[in-house]
Amino acid sequence: MSDKKPTDKKITTDAGIEIKALYNTPVPMAEKPGQFPFTRGVHAAMYRDRPWTMRQYAGFSTAEESNKRYHFLLSQGVMGLSVAFDLPTQIGYDSDHAMAEGEVGKVGVAIDSLEDMEILFKGINLQDVSTSMTINATGFILLALYIALAKKQGADVKKISGTIQNDILKEYAARGTYIYPPAPSMRLITDIFEYCSKEVPKWNTISISGYHIREAGSNAVQELAFTLANGKAYLKAAIEKGLDINVFAQRLSFFFNAHNNLFEEVAKFRAARRMWAHITKELGATDPKAQMLRFHTQTGGSTLTAPQPKNNIVRVTLQALSAVLGGTQSLHTNGYDEALSLPTEEAATIALRTQQVIAYESGVTETVDPLAGSFYVESLTNEVEAAAWKLIEKIDAMGGAVKAIEQNFVQDEIARSSYAYSQAIENGEKIIVGVNKFTSNEKEKTPLLKINDSIRTGQIEKLKKLREKRDAAKAAQCLETIKQKAGTTENLMPFVIDAVENLCTLGEISDTLRGVWGEYRG
Repeated sequence: MSDKKPTDKKITTDAGIEIKALYNTPVPMAEKPGQFPFTRGVHAAMYRDRPWTMRQYAGFSTAEESNKRYHFLLSQGVMGLSVAFDLPTQIGYDSDHAMAEGEVGKVGVAIDSLEDMEILFKGINLQDVSTSMTINATGFILLALYIALAKKQGADVKKISGTIQNDILKEYAARGTYIYPPAPSMRLITDIFEYCSKEVPKWNTISISGYHIREAGSNAVQELAFTLANGKAYLKAAIEKGLDINVFAQRLSFFFNAHNNLFEEVAKFRAARRMWAHITKELGATDPKAQMLRFHTQTGGSTLTAPQPKNNIVRVTLQALSAVLGGTQSLHTNGYDEALSLPTEEAATIALRTQQVIAYESGVTETVDPLAGSFYVESLTNEVEAAAWKLIEKIDAMGGAVKAIEQNFVQDEIARSSYAYSQAIENGEKIIVGVNKFTSNEKEKTPLLKINDSIRTGQIEKLKKLREKRDAAKAAQCLETIKQKAGTTENLMPFVIDAVENLCTLGEISDTLRGVWGEYRG
């Protein structure tokens, strides 16, 4: 029998940082929330002034069906919309393309044209809501469609607000919904930075996403390091284009994952703000608003389990709490049934109520940075930061995020982490309740949201009618202009907006640029 005390056992966070049995080292508390380096929050009063924006990520089937869900969510207290797009929309294919078969409307809403966008937001004034769109390779087209619709509604586009994900580097590293090679993809992103800073100043021009890096299998430290390294690459690309970091950096936002290790997640969020403040300062940012890391959080989709799915309600609650304790600016909570299907209306409602209970019943919003001063949390914040800097230094030595991705460094690191995590679950080192411990032979019957395969037929019919009624010559001229401008350094956004206003489709615009830039094969 071992004479080791229980406290002698080596325990680590999910990212491998050792957790000591007791922390009693004094920690400095000089940093103030709302001030550089923003470890304790980007606003002085944080949630005492107002809670985070409660978003629910939704989009499925047709624009008509998604519009119904948006109206329902708004009626239940959602403060901002978050749009999911189907795979054909994400990779630049119209619903009638051969590559779209079997995927139309399945993991998000199908958007082919301005007409679909009108239906998606029917009865919703774009000047009155904040909309987040999870779209990357075709982000510039969806933004153009949103701006065109806002103009059609009579909105002042300088007042519309929202976020477009638009983070292509993490697609090469972790997710795969890219179209074009890195250089033209980065050009599109900096075009958006430049255009929006002048024309749509309240729009967050990129949501630099750690979420999908984490979903691909990274740990918390890797998620933090790879996300901030990508952020540095976008900063440098914009600076090289001649943009002012004190202007464009104010409209950058981040998108992080929240997993079950509550304290490690809180430490990650606190460290992220501090690290980004130093990164932006080193690259020339002097305006505090350009040094702030503002972020949206989504609870961890990959943590949801198909066995005993209602356990996921507890997981989502813990993850949401970590995001709030970590100072998130907006939050999406997953439905408990999402390991099985897109969320039903019941699951989406429970997910939203989870946020509302935390905001209005838990008391965690009543003070700024509630865990500040905890010996453990302060130490863990420092250790997470130190480990993340080591990874960023390796990436910098390779020449930055693009080079690190091209050399498969990021992909290999994620793969190793994912494999180690899977092995830990399989051998029982990592306990997942209902999966490898506390299992049950009883089968739970969970209602599922079914998407009808006939959706594609309807979308094809809509496309046929659109092409029959539009001014074909004008549409062709718009596409030819985009083709010509793609070979110059001129900003493409005005020409893409003109094209969608003249009913050019998402697939037509994407294909036009495929003809100029080609496709990235990895």
